[in-house]
Amino acid sequence: MAAVMRQFLSNPMTGEEVERASFERIDRYDVRGGLDDDQWAVARRMVHTCADPSILRPLRFRGDWKERGLEALAGGCTVYCDSNMIRSGLSRQRLERTGWNGEILCHVADPDVAAASRETGLPRSIHAVRKAGRRLDGGIALFGNAPLGLAELCRLVVEEGIRPALVVAFPVGFVHVRESKAEFLGMDLPGIALQGLRGGSPLAVAALHALCGLKKGSD
Repeated sequence: MAAVMRQFLSNPMTGEEVERASFERIDRYDVRGGLDDDQWAVARRMVHTCADPSILRPLRFRGDWKERGLEALAGGCTVYCDSNMIRSGLSRQRLERTGWNGEILCHVADPDVAAASRETGLPRSIHAVRKAGRRLDGGIALFGNAPLGLAELCRLVVEEGIRPALVVAFPVGFVHVRESKAEFLGMDLPGIALQGLRGGSPLAVAALHALCGLKKGSD
């Protein structure tokens, strides 16, 4: 038998025990800094997701992110995802524990969005946000992939008065990434962002799942 499995089976653990042990190890890194309890719940889940405590250095919280996010979920808000990876990763069970009974949108693979992208020469992420349009108002928007999707949301906020209840701004990459996050952070919108180039869909999922856990009575 391979060494790792032999060692594990000599002292087996359930999945819950593995997760608990993981969080205990994260706590020993002593990277919480000045984060309050609610912020730390999100940050800790993100560290668990990427196994990298340095992810906390560029992490920023804006406005009444927790209150607005939980209110939106309890009201059955639309949850917009910039990638199908986010939509697939979200647990409806966790969302429903907050009272949520809304819809999860991801338009990036829709045929009309693909056609519009071919016609205009603009990325599908922009047209996907445009298609969501007013449904973003009062909703939760998750960006883990597309910086230009986040930039388009910022344009809708400025030019069309759309106001999401919560934005998770974690697009990843090398082009337009820093700039789109900086623009979002300069706005008066509740949200969570990672400055710089880092991000990704798994981190966006982790942040929203952590928010769900902040509702009283939730796991």
